[in-house]
Amino acid sequence: MKKNTDKTNVMRIFDQKKIPYKSYCYIDSGVISGIDVATVLRQDPHQVFKTLVTVGNSNNHYVFLIPVHQELDLKKAAKAVDEKNISMLKSRDLLPLTGYIHGGCSPVGMKKQFKTVIDASAADFDTIIFSGGKIGYQVETSLEELKKIVQFELEDLIVN
Repeated sequence: MKKNTDKTNVMRIFDQKKIPYKSYCYIDSGVISGIDVATVLRQDPHQVFKTLVTVGNSNNHYVFLIPVHQELDLKKAAKAVDEKNISMLKSRDLLPLTGYIHGGCSPVGMKKQFKTVIDASAADFDTIIFSGGKIGYQVETSLEELKKIVQFELEDLIVN
């Protein structure tokens, strides 16, 4: 794993807002899945979160962060955002909606701020790790610092 010298938009936003963070680059590792990313970074998969974008019956969009080794419970997610049903956003719709591509989607720096919910397990850690906004990059910061730029709630979101 090389030291990251490239800055992503997420990192530039953190720098601009003076938010302390650590960045990780695994671009040369060839890994894509969240579990593989956690392994390559030698991090606890419970602390590494994936960003999922959904659409509700109301056509509103929602962002969920859950541990990489877990699965989003769509019923719990819908309840967390007061929707009857939600479904995963199609990959082809991700870039035009958020400005990010599948595998490089971050809750920080989306084209528009969507209602964001992070799995309650995030509160078990001093910091969480999530996409740096580009495939091959991750960032780590505390929920307290993240709250300064992304409004979110904590809810139980994962399949038990």
